[in-house]
Amino acid sequence: MSEQSAAQTALLIELHNVSKVYGKGQAAMHALRGIDLNIKQGEFVTMMGPSGSGKSTCMNILGCLDTPSAGNYLFQGVEVNSLSRDQRALLRRNYIGFVFQGFNLLSRTSALENVELPLIYRGIPAAARHKQALNAIAAVGLSGWESHSPAELSGGQQQRVAIARAIVTRPAILLADEPTGNLDTARSLEIMELLTAFNREQGITIVMVTHEAEMAAYAQRTVRFLDGRIEGEKHRREQYSEEHG
Repeated sequence: MSEQSAAQTALLIELHNVSKVYGKGQAAMHALRGIDLNIKQGEFVTMMGPSGSGKSTCMNILGCLDTPSAGNYLFQGVEVNSLSRDQRALLRRNYIGFVFQGFNLLSRTSALENVELPLIYRGIPAAARHKQALNAIAAVGLSGWESHSPAELSGGQQQRVAIARAIVTRPAILLADEPTGNLDTARSLEIMELLTAFNREQGITIVMVTHEAEMAAYAQRTVRFLDGRIEGEKHRREQYSEEHG
C-alpha cells in the first residue's frame, strides 16, 4: 500500500468545501462558509471560536444532526450527503457517541438504565446490555453508583454517566459539546483525563467543542473557527511552544 493510500484509509472524516445557510434572501445566515477539515482515526481534536463562529454547526453536521447546504461530508469514505434520513440515523446509532454540556440524562431512571439506553435502541438483549452497561460504568469509575438517579449524583458523576452512555456502544467517534461547561475546575480536569484515557487506550476518536484553552490543551490538535470559516489550526507541540517560549 502506498503512503498516500495508507493516509487515506486513516481518515475517519472528510469535509470538503462545506457550507451551511439558514434562511433565505436577506434573512439568510451563513453559519459555515466553505470549510475543509480532515480528522484521522484515533485523533483528539478540539474546535474553538467565539459564539456564532460555526463550530457548533460543524459539530452537528459531523454528528449527522444536520446536513450541509453545499459541499461534501465523507465518513469512513462514505458520502453522508447521499444517505437517507434513516441511513444517517443508523450511522449515528452505530458509529457516533455524544456527550453534552447539560448531561442530558433521564431524570427518573438509574445511572445503569441511562447507560443501557443506546443498547436498547440497538436491540441488544437485556442480559447482554446489562453486562455492557456495568462495564461502561466501571470504566468511568462509578462502580457502586449504578442504582443512583441523576439527582443523587454530583455534576461530575452525572457527566461520567453521560460518557459511559456514549462509549457503551464502542463508537468510532465521540463528539463532546462543551463537556466541562457545567463543572468546576477539579471536576473538569477529571473529565478531561477520562476522555484522554479513552482516546489513548481504546483509540476512540474525539472531537470536542470548548471555550476553555486549558481543556483544549488536552487535544492533539485545535481547530479555530471565526465567522463560519476555519481561521487556523494548531498542534499540541505548537501550543506548548507558544505558552513556554
